[in-house]
Amino acid sequence: MPETITELKNLWSGITAKLRDSIEDVRFFDVFLSESYIHSYEGNQMVVCVNSKLAATILSTKYLGALQDAVKSIVGTSVKLKFDVAENLKSTAPTEDKPLYFKNSVVNPNLTFDNFVTGPSNLEAKQAAMYIASNPGANFNPLFIYSNPGLGKTHLLQGILNFIREKMPGKKALYCESGDLLQEFIEMASGAKQIEALKKYICSYDALLVDDIQLLANKDQTLVFFFDIFNRLMASGKQIVITCDKAPSELKGFEDRLKTRFASGLMVVIAQPEVPTCVAILKSKIENSPLDINSFDPAVLDFIGSKFSKNVREIDSALNRIIWYVTNFRPTKYIDMTIAMEALQNLINVKDANQKLSEQKIIDVVADYYHLTPSQITGPSRESNYTLARHIAMYLIRTMLDVPFTKIGYTFGGKDHSTVMSGVNKVEKSLKTNTNLQTAVSDIRSRLKS
Repeated sequence: MPETITELKNLWSGITAKLRDSIEDVRFFDVFLSESYIHSYEGNQMVVCVNSKLAATILSTKYLGALQDAVKSIVGTSVKLKFDVAENLKSTAPTEDKPLYFKNSVVNPNLTFDNFVTGPSNLEAKQAAMYIASNPGANFNPLFIYSNPGLGKTHLLQGILNFIREKMPGKKALYCESGDLLQEFIEMASGAKQIEALKKYICSYDALLVDDIQLLANKDQTLVFFFDIFNRLMASGKQIVITCDKAPSELKGFEDRLKTRFASGLMVVIAQPEVPTCVAILKSKIENSPLDINSFDPAVLDFIGSKFSKNVREIDSALNRIIWYVTNFRPTKYIDMTIAMEALQNLINVKDANQKLSEQKIIDVVADYYHLTPSQITGPSRESNYTLARHIAMYLIRTMLDVPFTKIGYTFGGKDHSTVMSGVNKVEKSLKTNTNLQTAVSDIRSRLKS
């Protein structure tokens, strides 16, 4: 029975290749098996790690029979299949040597530098991670990467580990979450010999990669333990990489001596991704999905990229909602703004309840100012008084709320983003010379602020 990473990878490649021959909807198959791997294979049970809970559900139902047939054709016997996400799997992903400690640390072999989408917000962090992976311990030690949650810190950290495993023969890297480090310390704290054995084990690696160090705040004994490990690794010229949700100077519950050491190497921040970066991330995910990139209206891509730009998890959630919606409820060959808004309605309602009210308030106030109804402003009529009020409302929503053109277009009956942009530009241009318009816009702004 296969035990090593290479053996399990080869087995899973054979199974998926066999499965492709029997499944007609190849794109749908690809998205739910992308980044999947055999987590464990013991006895007659095979546990497969997949990229989402939705994938686990689909593969456990719609494709279970086909998968079982594919597995049987490769291994020669019936095997029980279980699909789950990495966060729910308690044991480690398969490794070449069985670890003495950190058996609960989950490493995804598919988190690599190659599939990390880069933009201005994360370019420096990726460059630093790639340099460290190629030259562990040589310079920039420690590397401290910080950002808000969901922006790719864990991806980069595991990318370093997977790069060292694949490209740096003779070098070993240890990845652990701070919670795992705390748990190991608690279990070993019954005696000095056990603690020392754990320290020696950690320091036997060429690189230590610690995720979410902020979780050790106020864990005084564990921090003393980590401080000693930190110093030993640094003295031995070994690499340390730490991720956190804030800069070292902002950490609470850490002694100054640790914070100064965190800041002594190279600190890089991952900022909130720009809309083009979010769109690029979205496109990369669509390319591995059953939904052809050409089936998306470009306005939908821009809308998701701008509306769900807080972190990558929001983008994942939005795309999964669309996949689920058009697969199960509204099959379509082309996803326009109407379809997208139907699919994302619940997410947008929760996310933008207050903002929707603000948009509606602007429309209501403009309508009242020009003695119109809100539906006349948002409707299709091209009468000059309607058009002027409509353009002013668009202009105010854009300038006061910073709402994307695509979203404004949806609010005004599904108008194209270029139409909205043209209307906003007309108002901006006219405001420079038209005193009547200046007065009207000023009066409306005053009403909105009252």
